Amino acid sequence: MFSRIMQQIIVDISLSNEEYLQHYRGTAKNVVAYSRDGRRIRFPADILRSFLLHNGVHGSFAIRFDDQGKFSDIRRL
Repeated sequence: MFSRIMQQIIVDISLSNEEYLQHYRGTAKNVVAYSRDGRRIRFPADILRSFLLHNGVHGSFAIRFDDQGKFSDIRRL
């Protein structure tokens, strides 16, 4: 049986409401951030949708992906 190995990256995100709306409107489809270990990562902005508040998206998040680099889930830390 094949089991997937999940990898995790931690990012600190601070997007204003207006910055996030640019993603939502389609002006920008991806968010570029640096992980805590210094890696530059790019991911679809829509994975942050459930964390959007009136002032934007702010906080630390763990993004999990499989061994193929495919997004699995995201959670706030």
